[in-house]
Amino acid sequence: MNTDMIYQALTFMMLGMSIVFFFLIILVYILKFQAYTINKFVSDDDVATTISSPSSKTIQESKDHNIIAAITGAILHHNNRRI
Repeated sequence: MNTDMIYQALTFMMLGMSIVFFFLIILVYILKFQAYTINKFVSDDDVATTISSPSSKTIQESKDHNIIAAITGAILHHNNRRI
């Protein structure tokens, strides 16, 4: 009886692992197809102008400064708490 339960557990484990594996394989191919269709309809010039706009660059720099300030503050707080 105990061997039947182990066999059944192994069967369910393999079934679950194979379902996840095939789902991930299908997901990879769907994402490849999506990348192909996006690259087909969107030219590289459109992407380059969107990325290099000056307004988005200044916004990104200000976000970077805020992140750096937050990380620095967290490190200082952690170091001061230990002493």
